Formats: sequence, structure tokens, C-alpha cells
Amino acid sequence: MKILLVEDDLALSDVVSFTLRRAGFEVIPAYDGAAAMAAWETTQPTLVVLDLNLPKQDGFTVCRAIRSQSQTPIIILSVRSGDDAVVQALELGADDYIVKPFSPAQLVARVRAVLRRAGTGVAAGQLTHNGWTLDPLRHEVRWREGAWLHLTPLEAKLLEALMLNAGHVLTADALIQAVWGVEGASRAMLKQLVYRLRAKLEALGGGDVIETAPGVGYAFRA
Repeated sequence: MKILLVEDDLALSDVVSFTLRRAGFEVIPAYDGAAAMAAWETTQPTLVVLDLNLPKQDGFTVCRAIRSQSQTPIIILSVRSGDDAVVQALELGADDYIVKPFSPAQLVARVRAVLRRAGTGVAAGQLTHNGWTLDPLRHEVRWREGAWLHLTPLEAKLLEALMLNAGHVLTADALIQAVWGVEGASRAMLKQLVYRLRAKLEALGGGDVIETAPGVGYAFRA
């Protein structure tokens, strides 16, 4: 699921992006109000996390514009803690309001709660990225809203490691450690596991999303 994160503090944006990606969400960053509206129109995110103090267009203006066109869930993330700001944001259609500073766990929990209320929630423990959803506990994966496909425990561990690090190459040794642990395995065994997982994912219709970095390892396409 895609989350549009609108935050002009670059350091905080990086922290929040990392937190949400670790929770399995795809993050689209924007750093001012005008960029936020452009990104919302082109990407159609599942949820918006929105600061109020923004350049070009403030968060109230962005919230009003989005709500006039869509019911996309909006969570305000702001240093403003006064009743006036909170009431105004909620009256404009925001679904939740989080005051800075906040804990990463609180943010993820509030995002999941808003998505559940909107009927688009991700079950606890599930990972999502670019249309893919993995349930590591049930060893199941699906593409978009298609049927769930059962994976072996090793295939599920491999896919979990790749999705948690989407867009980044993981070395063969790192993947062996993540999948087999202290028992270890050979690179040939990893290669065969990647081959089987890749074939299963391609059969679901999402294409080849596992990239091979020759001589290094593998990555899940960002």
C-alpha cells in the first residue's frame, strides 16, 4: 500500500519513511504543498500523512483539496497541539491527528487503525510493496487483490527479507543467514530457492520482481 508522506523537514521525513517502509508500506515523499498535490494526483496513494506547516501550500489547504475530490484517509502529523488546529484539521476531513514528537510504534499503529476503519487495512504482520502482499506467518503471498498463493517456509523467509529491503541488494551471505540462520546453506541452495520463488511470483501475474546482482546477491524491485 502506498503512503504519501508530506513533510518539509528532510531529516524527519527520512525517519518516518524508514519507519513506514519497515512496517511494509511503500512511501512517496513530498516536501511542500504543491508537490504533495501533484504526487497525490499521479500516484493515488492509499493514505496521506500530512504536516501542516508546509511551503507553497499549507497542510490545511492540501487537506481541503484532497478531501474535496476523494475519501483518501489523511493523518495530520504536526507540532501544533492547540485545539484550534486540531479542530480545524478534523473539520476539513482529516481522519486522525498526531502531535510531534511521536513514537514510531504509535505512528504505525495509527496508520493501521485508520486503514482498518477505511476498509483497506493490512493485517498485523503483513508486508506490502508495489502491489504485493506477503503474510509471513501464513506463508502466503498475493499480487494486488488476487488469490493467495502458499509458499514454503523457506520461500516465505526469503521473500520477507527481500521485501523488507526493497530496492537494496542483499548479499548471498546475508540472505542465507536470514533464511537458514545458524544452520547455513550453500549459494547453490539459495540460487535454487530464488528460482522457485521467482517462478511462483511470476505465475501470479506481477512479473519478475526479483533482481539478480551478479556475483553479489538479489533485490526486490523498488
